Amino acid sequence: MTDLSAFIAELPKVELHVHHVGSASPRIVAELAARHEGRSPVPADPDALADYFAFRDFAHFIEVYLSVVDLVRDPDDVWLLTHEVARELARQQVRYAELTVTPYSHVRRGIPAPAFCEAIEDARRRAEADFGIALRWCFDIPGEAGLPAAEETLRISLDERPDGLVSFGLGGPEIGVPRPQFKPYFDRARAAGLRSVPHAGETTGPETIWDALRELGAERIGHGISAAQDPELLAHLAERRIPLEVCPTSNVRTRAVARIEEHPLRHLVDAGVRVTVNSDDPPMFGTTLNDEYAVAARLLDAGPEQLAALAREAVSASFLDPAGQARIIAEIDAFVASR
Repeated sequence: MTDLSAFIAELPKVELHVHHVGSASPRIVAELAARHEGRSPVPADPDALADYFAFRDFAHFIEVYLSVVDLVRDPDDVWLLTHEVARELARQQVRYAELTVTPYSHVRRGIPAPAFCEAIEDARRRAEADFGIALRWCFDIPGEAGLPAAEETLRISLDERPDGLVSFGLGGPEIGVPRPQFKPYFDRARAAGLRSVPHAGETTGPETIWDALRELGAERIGHGISAAQDPELLAHLAERRIPLEVCPTSNVRTRAVARIEEHPLRHLVDAGVRVTVNSDDPPMFGTTLNDEYAVAARLLDAGPEQLAALAREAVSASFLDPAGQARIIAEIDAFVASR
C-alpha cells in the first residue's frame, strides 16, 4: 500500500462533491472559532475538534455542521475559508474542484449576497493564481430550511450569477424533505443554464434518487448509494450514464453505512454505474480526497490503473469545459505513463 499511497498522492485529480464550509481544516475552524470566542460552542483548539466532530448520527452531524457555519460571519471569513480550502485541495494534486456552497446559510446570518459572492469569487481567482487550482461553485438549497431557502438560493444564483457558478444543488437531511417540492426551483435554474446536482439516496432509499432524476432533472447524484438496493435504478443509471458522487468515509461517519466493509461501492461499479470518488466534508470526517482514493482501492481491490480510471471518470463527469477536461486527462495519462 505504500507504493499505491505514493501513486495516489501524486495522481492529478478533480473533486466533485466537497462542501465549502465542511472543507475547513481544523486550523481554519480553530482560527475562526478564536475570532468569535465566547459566541460559539466550537472549540478554538484544533486538537479538541476531533472529539467535537464525533457524530452520533446524521442529525447530530447537521447540528455540528451548522455550528461551524455560524463561524463564518463576514466577507473576510468567507475569503479566508475559500482560499484555504483551495490550498488544501491543491496540496493533494487536485486540479479542479466543484465546491458545494450554501449562500442562504450565510446571507441569513447577515452577510449581503453581493458581498458573499464577491468574496468567494475573489478568493477563487487568487487561488487559481496562487495554487494552480480551478474552483467552480454549486449553489445548493439547505433542504431543512424549506421553500424559503429554495427561493432565496435561486434568487442569489440568478441575480448575482458569479462567474464560477456552474450548478444548482440540494443538500441537508433527506428524511422528511421530499425532493419533488423543489422542482419549480430546479426548473428555473436549469432554464437559466445551471446544471442539476442534488443530493439523494444517502440516508434514504432508492425512491429519493428516482425523484431527483424525474422531478429535478439530476445530471449527477450526490451520494446515491441506496441505488444499490434497486436493480432497475442501477440499470437506469448505467444506461443513461448518470454519475454518482460517492463519499465512502462520509457514509460511515454519518452512520448511513454501518461499516466501511459494507459500503456498496463495488456493487455500484460492478453494475456498470459511473462513480466518482469524493471527500464530502473531509476535516469533519477525518479524511482527505487522497484517503478516499485509498479506501476505494481497498473496496475495489484496485491498483494504479483502476485508480487512474476513476480519476479520469471524475474529470469526464465534471462541468469543466471540454478543453479543460482534455488538459487534465492528458496530465493523468502522462503521470501514469511516467510511473
